[in-house]
Amino acid sequence: MAVNDAAYFVSPRSGPGHPLLLLHSWWGLDSGVRQMADRISDEGHTVLVPDLLSGETFDDAEAAEAHLKSLDVDRLASLTQASVHLVREKGIDRDAPVSIVGLSMGASLGLWASIRIPEAVSRVVSFYGTQTIDFAGARSAYQLHFADHDELVDPDEAAFMEATIGLTGLEVESHSYPGTSHWFFEPERPNYDPDAAERAWERMVRFLRR
Repeated sequence: MAVNDAAYFVSPRSGPGHPLLLLHSWWGLDSGVRQMADRISDEGHTVLVPDLLSGETFDDAEAAEAHLKSLDVDRLASLTQASVHLVREKGIDRDAPVSIVGLSMGASLGLWASIRIPEAVSRVVSFYGTQTIDFAGARSAYQLHFADHDELVDPDEAAFMEATIGLTGLEVESHSYPGTSHWFFEPERPNYDPDAAERAWERMVRFLRR
């Protein structure tokens, strides 16, 4: 495994695995995200986590949101695209498309990447993220995880996105977790729900293995 100012990278001990891009939320590339990457790698994936916030990490939601609003959207998009291509080169098969797991802000970027570079992305797992752009031309399968009560996600926008994906003929499955709120999947964050997080993890692993 490797840690630097730009990314965190981990591959299975047995050698390169299926390439997977993990995109963090506005909290940044912190220890919790690295632990998640390690756990995903244990499932047989070569995992890249790009540092989307240029070394910044946050524990305060207001500060994290303010920092996110100050970022260059084009830079985030370019970094996401470049990271897809980089982890693809590091995986077991350089011609194989990658999987993406995204958290909140990272989920939105992962959904966008699957449309922008469809030939390079095969599966997207989105945790409390949405996209409003057209999914026509995408080739991915999608697994969507939503909290029951989420002030950061518009339920109508989430439902419209799911319907839009389905209407394009792409595989999509959606899960909602009763009694949960945004961040329920992330152990070091407010509103973490261990039972819901474990159910979501098991579903994600099965989806990525298919």
